[in-house]
Amino acid sequence: MISDNDTGKTGKKFKPAVIVTIIIICLCVFFAVLITRHFLKGDNADAAEVSAGQGAGQGSGQNSGGKSQGARNLTPVRVKPVTRATIENSVVINGDILARNQVSIFPTMAGKLVEVRLGIGDNVKRGDVVAMIDPSRPGEVYSHSPVISTISGTVLQAPYSIGDTLTTQSAVYIVGDLSGLRVETHIPERFVTAIRQGLGAQVRLEAIPGEVFYAEIDELSPVLNPASRTLMIRLRFVNRVSGTNAAGQTIYYSKPGDRVKAGMYATVSLVTRTRANVPVIPRNSVISTYGSRIVFVIDENNIARRHAVELGIENEEFVEVLSGLNPGDRVVIAGQNFLSDGDPVRVLE
Repeated sequence: MISDNDTGKTGKKFKPAVIVTIIIICLCVFFAVLITRHFLKGDNADAAEVSAGQGAGQGSGQNSGGKSQGARNLTPVRVKPVTRATIENSVVINGDILARNQVSIFPTMAGKLVEVRLGIGDNVKRGDVVAMIDPSRPGEVYSHSPVISTISGTVLQAPYSIGDTLTTQSAVYIVGDLSGLRVETHIPERFVTAIRQGLGAQVRLEAIPGEVFYAEIDELSPVLNPASRTLMIRLRFVNRVSGTNAAGQTIYYSKPGDRVKAGMYATVSLVTRTRANVPVIPRNSVISTYGSRIVFVIDENNIARRHAVELGIENEEFVEVLSGLNPGDRVVIAGQNFLSDGDPVRVLE
């Protein structure tokens, strides 16, 4: 019998599982080396790119005289120059269209209404008999008492019918002069000092949308209403040519004509103060901070400069500049909330 020792072989046999394990370990080491080399190359490339970018940025800064490294670092803003214009300060209130000299017609004696001679819309003259009242009582017969109109005009209301019992405080008719309509409204107490006869106003009517009528204060109460703390005023319509506002927009005024009726609802924009040929800026350009007002002005190098300003009267869109700015200054109207003094900007068209 021949044995392994007899053949002179001295090598050892490896099991298949050991061989597979060794192969897997070698592959893992190989891939780890590849990955490490890849990351090392990437870091070196990034460092070279950063170094090149810094060199290019420094060169660009030297060539441009110290300007920004790139447009992506500039804050985008919109600007509007300071201009001179007429600005009006106004208060917007609600009112009603009334007939001129609207008067209630009362009987001189209490009794039963036995005759009416007019209806709504009829014209009447001062001194005309408009109704008859029977003042008779049970067991007593009296002659009918006439109701006489105290003004000339048009019958606006006729609230009673034949057979109704009236007192001397019952208005048989309400008569008004439709040849001159008035706008009646009430001014809050804080604006009373600016109110005077002849003050102009813009009137808009819900029944006639898109049109603007011009009116002036014609009557005003000498005292305030103690309950509402308001001052009653009446305005008359005035034919006026078109005008312009602070934005340079043309306002076209309409003539009242026959379209405006008594009883319509009106919105009155009453001009309390007017300043002509003064520097104005948009209201949205102003930043209020700690009790002061500031704006940002863009200089010739497109650098934002912070300016404290003193403001005057204002309306819905514009505000008057009393100090701090000059006509022609480019004021930031959009993007100013992201600026600090000295920031470079990119002006959008």
